[in-house]
Amino acid sequence: MRTALVRRTVLTASAVSLALLTTACGSDKADTKADAKPSAPASSAAPAAPAVKGKTDAEATALVVTQADLPDQIVSAEGAAKAATESAGATVDKAECKPLMQAQSGQKVGAATGIGRTTTKAKPKAAAADASPEDKLKAGLEALGATQTLVGVSSYDAKGAEEAFAALKTAAAACSGGYTVTEGGEKVKYLDVKPGAAVTAGDEAAAFTLTMDLDDGEKSANHFVIVRKGNALATFYAFGVTAEQPKTVIDAQVKKLG
Repeated sequence: MRTALVRRTVLTASAVSLALLTTACGSDKADTKADAKPSAPASSAAPAAPAVKGKTDAEATALVVTQADLPDQIVSAEGAAKAATESAGATVDKAECKPLMQAQSGQKVGAATGIGRTTTKAKPKAAAADASPEDKLKAGLEALGATQTLVGVSSYDAKGAEEAFAALKTAAAACSGGYTVTEGGEKVKYLDVKPGAAVTAGDEAAAFTLTMDLDDGEKSANHFVIVRKGNALATFYAFGVTAEQPKTVIDAQVKKLG
């Protein structure tokens, strides 16, 4: 998702609402019993398991949640792909924050062999037919400010997913004081990166809250969650006027990873 576009989306909604991720090695001692079997020669030891191979873009895309997985959300893979292409030239003022910027904008982090993306947004709840003008306006504002989430699923060879997960955690800690992304000539400033509500999913997971500067003293709290499952890394960047951690989306995506 284009970082600048995220900021504009939040700004627009905010203005309208006005405040609304061991194999143990032991050696058996020789059995002194007469019927003990002789130890197998070293040359007959089982061969090491082959290194895990990552998936292609097309294969990773098949692992991403779809409309069928999230009936209460509006899911758009096309929009995510377009936004990722548009944000490919984005830069960040601090090198240590690059992994965060990449994940936020739907780019590959580390040595990913393939990536799939989509966006989700909670379906708006329509006001009742006989609702008052005020209630209809409120429903419209809630729909405008609903949480939107950019979902990315990246695949890696060997331990690449573990390394990417660690890189994102390191970046979040190093960038706790904030950073600035420049995209298409527009600057987007994040004031801080803080630990978010704990997430228990996959083989390991981490969550963060990013405060976006909207100018004129206005701020927006966005949510960034990473979950590793085997050699797959799922990222979730949620934004909106009153954005919440996208638990439903996270649960559905992790379930689809198996």
